[in-house]
Amino acid sequence: MKRLSYNGLDSFGRERLSKSFFMRDFLYSEIANFYGVPNIPSDPELAIKAGRHLCEELLEPLQDQFGRISIRSAFRSCEVNQLGNEKRHNCSVNERNYAAHIWDRRDEDGLMGATACIIVNSFVPYYERTGHWEALAWWIHDHLPYSTMTFFPKCAAFNVRWQERPKRHIKSEIPPRKGTLTKSGRENFEGSHEREYAAWLACCAT
Repeated sequence: MKRLSYNGLDSFGRERLSKSFFMRDFLYSEIANFYGVPNIPSDPELAIKAGRHLCEELLEPLQDQFGRISIRSAFRSCEVNQLGNEKRHNCSVNERNYAAHIWDRRDEDGLMGATACIIVNSFVPYYERTGHWEALAWWIHDHLPYSTMTFFPKCAAFNVRWQERPKRHIKSEIPPRKGTLTKSGRENFEGSHEREYAAWLACCAT
């Protein structure tokens, strides 16, 4: 597909995805900056469409509920993601990242999706005091239409993915509880998990 011109990229970055977020907020990449590879989509319209769902259905509700969120990593072009995989910078192969960090490609089932790695800033003190990352994971599971989440040790940053056909699967890279927290078919999947986040919400209210 045709690459964006400078003026096209400037306009692309100004696309408003939701009340708080613009496309430019999701284009920063350490890999792209360090290696000098442009992080520009080959299908801008698909990237915008997927990004709007991510922002409106997941990021805005989180920010409305808990205050400012920080974006650690989000959109990656195929070129940037492939380089990240080749250099072993924690990027999976492109095919596994379609409709995830690669917003401008549909996955093997033809589904649209988008992923961002974020930090809920107000959650960090509670997490650093308790290590209980599951509080945030279960709140999102009970309240928002996410597809997948993967939590990481530093500041409880996590990948959150919107997808047309949500999988509802939560994983963790945080020891000692690494692995799957829940997925469809697990005994803990259904019902309310309020007991897991009640203490955190009580802290938020004080």
